[in-house]
Amino acid sequence: MTNPGTRPVGPPVDATPAGTPQPVTLAGRFGTVERVDAARHGADLWRAMAGHEALWTYLPDGPYADEAGFAGWLQAREQDANRYCYAVLDRDGRAVGVMSLMEIRPAMRVIEIGYIVYSPLLQRTPLATEAQYLIARYAFETLGYRRYEWKCDALNAPSRRAALRFGFVYEGIFRQHMIVKGRSRDTAWFAMLDGDWPARKATFERWLAPENFTADARQIESLSVLNNAPQ
Repeated sequence: MTNPGTRPVGPPVDATPAGTPQPVTLAGRFGTVERVDAARHGADLWRAMAGHEALWTYLPDGPYADEAGFAGWLQAREQDANRYCYAVLDRDGRAVGVMSLMEIRPAMRVIEIGYIVYSPLLQRTPLATEAQYLIARYAFETLGYRRYEWKCDALNAPSRRAALRFGFVYEGIFRQHMIVKGRSRDTAWFAMLDGDWPARKATFERWLAPENFTADARQIESLSVLNNAPQ
């Protein structure tokens, strides 16, 4: 496409700003995602995360030696105007992890999923994947974002594998992008676009379907395989 001066330009898009995250409850088959409430979710999250220092390796905060320090961190997440933090609750209503919608730019229709802290109770469970599906669907279909980002420390191999498993596309490394806990961090960038979402949604739903699990809750088809991600 060219402009009147014959120089190439991008295609026209709907420039209506996207919505901003709200205190919604996103219900799934394995659990729910809802706005974090430090008073209500804090005790469950501390019990689920206490003693697991590796959860904080690649985050700018933590680990926390006691519940008071953790509670202060969670209260700050609840009040953070730049990150909208959600708790992930299991079928029994216990909070077992948190994640945030952040780098929120409604005018550009760009948003990031990040600050993900999954306790061992949540890791490698169907709910861990379902929570990602629920929040992505909310970002694309309710809020109207066209670019959904995932960023992580380039050395964080589990996070990079997760991004590909969920259907994000790797875009490259930002070298010396940040200083975290006094150390240099290169950042790996991934993204999913609104044009990618219908296919990604279909694979999420195919993986989450009851018929994809055995009686003892083992997956039959792998999401990585469905999304053609490296094993």
